[in-house]
Amino acid sequence: MEMQLSEAQRAAQNEFREFVDRWIAPFADEHDRRQEMPQELIAKVVENGYLGALAPKQYGGAGMDPVTWGVLCEEIGRGSASLLSLFIVHGMVIQALLKWGSDAQRQRWLPLLASGERIGAFALTEPNVGSDARSIETTAQPCDDGWIIQGQKRWISFGQVANLVLVITQVEGKSTAFLVERGTEGFSTEPITGMLGFRSAMLADIHLRSCKVPAENMVGRIGFGFSHVAGTALDHGRYCVAWGCLGLAQACVEACLRYTSERKQFGVLLKEHQLIQELVADMIAQTRASRMMCYYAASLKERGEPSLIMETSIAKYFTSRVAVKAALDAVQIHGANGCSDAYPVQRYLRDAKIMEIIEGSNQMQQIIISRYGYQDASLNRWRTASAPGGGA
Repeated sequence: MEMQLSEAQRAAQNEFREFVDRWIAPFADEHDRRQEMPQELIAKVVENGYLGALAPKQYGGAGMDPVTWGVLCEEIGRGSASLLSLFIVHGMVIQALLKWGSDAQRQRWLPLLASGERIGAFALTEPNVGSDARSIETTAQPCDDGWIIQGQKRWISFGQVANLVLVITQVEGKSTAFLVERGTEGFSTEPITGMLGFRSAMLADIHLRSCKVPAENMVGRIGFGFSHVAGTALDHGRYCVAWGCLGLAQACVEACLRYTSERKQFGVLLKEHQLIQELVADMIAQTRASRMMCYYAASLKERGEPSLIMETSIAKYFTSRVAVKAALDAVQIHGANGCSDAYPVQRYLRDAKIMEIIEGSNQMQQIIISRYGYQDASLNRWRTASAPGGGA
């Protein structure tokens, strides 16, 4: 497995890093305090073609490869986890349409998503339904020339500004996905503020009060909503979260290297204290391990390996835990300064905790990982090794 970036990927990484250092990182704390993402920054992201990076070139996108996309998510996550969530949900809609959309849907919507003319969002979670996503309460009823959707979705990233929402519903007890446009009669959003983290992710409740959508807005078919359409979207989301957590952990490393090289205690720089060195060393080692997991998932994604689902869950689970630990230690190293909004590490900690919850909580990832683990071929090797004459 190749772990080195190609020349083109390295150039892209430098471009992404410069973009983040110029337009995102210096302002992320202010965006967090204001609990909003400026439209000007979203426009800058669109201008650089980043929102359409996943869409194939035939639809006006960049057709970005999985490694380069991962590196982009890493750098955006390093600058702002809230902004990363836009890349996640917008990409979820693109990926779902690429795999399950009709030719007509792809021809109509993908160019608009690639250009940023439409901002996509993914609506699965509800006030009464979180991890038990098969039990959603939003319904879709057939009418003469389409469907009537009734329900409410909650915690929708960039739901305040998204104008094309992939909504998971129930049709006679069967999970089904629909595209709903902002401006549809009965569609409204309500901003969510006061969150622990992701404060500038423009979270919203989405209300669907007898929203009528045309028949051609169904994605896939009846019964495909969760197992197929949402499954594809969530797999993509976990991949993005894993890389974003890597970026967040890297931000913690960089913040601590700077701080400990400038701050003195007991007459010497903090970096000279062995206990500080231990914290920084663990942070660096765990971040390096996270990077290897992300690259491994990317290599599987490039080859279309079926084990990608499990390895992506492992990467999301591991890197989100690393991000939380790195952020906790970063706050500890910064002391009281780390609890102040004068330093970004307090934001890193709050955002890192959210990473353990979104796109399937870490407990759900544990279920997925253990289930696949028991099904893995290695189980047969354990049995063989335990059999008479088989060794142990």
